[in-house]
Amino acid sequence: MQPPEEPEFCLLTIHAHPDDEASKGASTVSACSAAGVHCVLVCCTGGEAGDVLNPAMDRPEVHADLPAVRAGELRRSAEIIGYDEVVMLGYHDSGMSESGSDAADGAAEAHPEAFAGADPDEAIGRLVGVIRSVRPHVIVTYPDERRGYNHPDHLQVHDISVPAFAAAGDPQRYPDEGQPWQPLKLYFTTWSRARMEALHAKFGELGLESPYGEWWFERPSHDHLITTKVPIRDHWQARCDALRAHATQIDPASPFWFGLPDDVAGDAYPWDDYVLGKTLVGDPAEGGLESDLFDRIRGMGGAEIDALTRRNAVEELA
Repeated sequence: MQPPEEPEFCLLTIHAHPDDEASKGASTVSACSAAGVHCVLVCCTGGEAGDVLNPAMDRPEVHADLPAVRAGELRRSAEIIGYDEVVMLGYHDSGMSESGSDAADGAAEAHPEAFAGADPDEAIGRLVGVIRSVRPHVIVTYPDERRGYNHPDHLQVHDISVPAFAAAGDPQRYPDEGQPWQPLKLYFTTWSRARMEALHAKFGELGLESPYGEWWFERPSHDHLITTKVPIRDHWQARCDALRAHATQIDPASPFWFGLPDDVAGDAYPWDDYVLGKTLVGDPAEGGLESDLFDRIRGMGGAEIDALTRRNAVEELA
């Protein structure tokens, strides 16, 4: 069978817990969905160890059935954003150690199925199976956040996503997980210094107290690594509404999430930022920034894309 001249594109995003899909790149996914991209969410855990952070939801019946409540929140959020599929990777939320230092503090031992304690080869294999099943052209995952927000499940998302990206196209790896499929680009989400500065300035301009204290600006900036700025103003509201769908996790009165009116926040910084980590279609032009996760893929013929996705690029991606 001949590949289509204009193939349907697929985007796969990988997140640690319910609500992460709303706080990291939701507007980008909404824009991709509106443009006809098939959007798939992999959620690695059910968020079972999360606290109830919204006082209005801090009720006995919520705590008693928190996994089911969070599953319902995830379904609503995914619908708002525009995901076509939600795939649960099947691990248990590892929780965050009391010190917040790293996974070695024992968070991984909190539950026998904790994501942070999963056998790496087995976890990579699960993800490879998903990649080969849904066949994404682009994958979005987390950066190595060991010097930032080092939740053990977020670290694990990174640590399985990068090898799975290459292994999915290797017929020698995980032969029981389906036919090989090589995605073309791998991106890392990032919360840019430029975003924080823009929002912080807007709070000051409106005479409001900014939730961005000094420690936010003491964190190292990674803005020099950004390769891609996706314009998302027209889809900013999807992100806001998806966050509110996670009522156990997001307090609608939180100044961090909603201290600015939705439209004002969207105008203050109307982009989602990404770092291109792996690519089989070349890098952005020197000194230039991408504005589309499918840059240099759009415009390719179906036969050219088909050849790339069937290629074993393990050595090239090493």
